[in-house]
Amino acid sequence: MNQAAFISTTIPYVNANPHLGHALEYVQTDTFARHMSSMGTDTYLLSGSDENSLKNVLVAEREGVPVQELVDRNVVFFEELAAELGTDLTRFIRTSVDADHLRGAAAIWRRMVDRGDIYTKDYEGLYCVGCEQFYAPDELADGKCPDHLTEPERVSEHNYFFRLSRYQDQLLEALEKGTIRIVPETRRNEVTSFVRSGLEDISVSRSTARARGWGIPVPDDPSQVMYVWIDALTNYVNALGWDRDTPEYQRYWAEAERRVHVVGKGVTRFHAVYWPAMLMSAGLPLPTDVVVHGYITASGMKISKSLGNAVDPRDLIDRFGASAVRYYLLAAFSPFTDGDFSEERLIERYNADLANGLGNLVSRVTSMTTRYRDGVVPESGPRTELEEGLLRQIADSEQRSVAAMSGYDHREALARIWDLVRRTNAYIDERAPWHLAKDDGAEAQEALSTTLHHLAGAVRQIARLVLPFLPAAGREILTSLGSDPEEVPGADRCLEGLAGSVVTKGAPLFPRVEAAP
Repeated sequence: MNQAAFISTTIPYVNANPHLGHALEYVQTDTFARHMSSMGTDTYLLSGSDENSLKNVLVAEREGVPVQELVDRNVVFFEELAAELGTDLTRFIRTSVDADHLRGAAAIWRRMVDRGDIYTKDYEGLYCVGCEQFYAPDELADGKCPDHLTEPERVSEHNYFFRLSRYQDQLLEALEKGTIRIVPETRRNEVTSFVRSGLEDISVSRSTARARGWGIPVPDDPSQVMYVWIDALTNYVNALGWDRDTPEYQRYWAEAERRVHVVGKGVTRFHAVYWPAMLMSAGLPLPTDVVVHGYITASGMKISKSLGNAVDPRDLIDRFGASAVRYYLLAAFSPFTDGDFSEERLIERYNADLANGLGNLVSRVTSMTTRYRDGVVPESGPRTELEEGLLRQIADSEQRSVAAMSGYDHREALARIWDLVRRTNAYIDERAPWHLAKDDGAEAQEALSTTLHHLAGAVRQIARLVLPFLPAAGREILTSLGSDPEEVPGADRCLEGLAGSVVTKGAPLFPRVEAAP
């Protein structure tokens, strides 16, 4: 093992523009990756696009354009959304054109064939195009897909199948021993129960005719293309060039300390059961963590393109800024359960926590340092219990936020960081620097210097802690304090090297936003 980690989003279908659920997963995964990096782990962050799905074919047919033209056009919107949200991707992989993917998916298929795990048979089942999934009748809700609320079509054809049932005992052992850690525990229990109840072999191809000739051909059989899951799921190792045994594959997968997939609850089974079984068949290392988030809902209903209630995240970014959207998704939504979106609540949370909370704190500290010490952080005098209390809060917020992130709980981590924001604002009121500044006595001036010194240290520590969550804002705060965003000390050294730093006061970090009338 080495101090390296791999972390990935799922790869969304690109049959339409991205919605807020895609933004949630981009922001979550990017935050986890940035946090790992901040803890000294060399981290590889992967995202991409699932372009070989049947739903892309059907949308292209309705629009009267070639499928490649459709996916080439739509994938840009996902890449742009990830960039606008500040997602620091190592790679974005496209399953219809990426040479590593096309070659790697075929190589895994051949390994599974060599293992005796791929066979053919006639099959009939209920297939939801929206999910790209076959359903058993008892898995439907009143005969409809529980996610898309549409009736699956009955499909009969000759397919290739994967012997998933062969890996039931191995999967159960990996889940029960924690070799594969599923977060939260409720999802682990669901997956373990599903595996224990008995696994059936699954279809892994579709006829080229039904796929309209679109997809990765099954090796040595041009009459079939790979069904979405072997195609799509293999992107995680294909992006690292596993079949060429590249240094990236060795470092970030084979020898990595952690291999993490961040997924929505609707695809848990595929990432926590099907994918590990495929890796077992191919003789490749398993993921170490599968982190499962809930859905963003609107009036209690899942937000999705197919249901027609999608919220455009790029519109929110245009109106409120990327930091506001990132903060709302990370601070207001549980990382593990569904959460209802409201633009009014976004505005309320933004104004309360960012504009009036963190933004106001940064403005107060930079303004007072500029006014009372010509923009230079002064040396500290003796500490009082007020300073000691502030330092205890700095240490507590770091410890508790880091602990929360070890369990992938970004909402709890931000709550503990905001304990420090509130405590620092309270410290200002307790110390009342504006009163100290009016007293020319040596004792008062020394107390003022001590106050400004500790305020700069607290704000610098807050900026360091929020960097994984709000990277642009965190860097801006650190720059305004004359600190290097790449070299910021921890809580135990939060005051180190502060004296003499030049502070600059800029425009408001988070201007207040008013709700539309």
